[in-house]
Amino acid sequence: MANIAEGFGRSGSAEFQQYLAIAKGSTCEVVSHLYVALDQGYITRREFAENTRLAEETANLIGGLMKYIRQSSVRGVKYVPAERK
Repeated sequence: MANIAEGFGRSGSAEFQQYLAIAKGSTCEVVSHLYVALDQGYITRREFAENTRLAEETANLIGGLMKYIRQSSVRGVKYVPAERK
């Protein structure tokens, strides 16, 4: 969530996409931590499966937002002429 907010705050679509990619990568990091938690007995297989599903769903949603931004003609606030801000 913090990466998405930081990227949005950069005011440009290229920077936003970069931070979205970082956030999407973080979902894989969460899954790796879930494997450790499962192996250590901190969570059950059911909890592992549910949280892995949520991480994958989140990655897909972020990917969809990235695709939307790539296809959008909006480039961000920093590209708007000063007289229009």
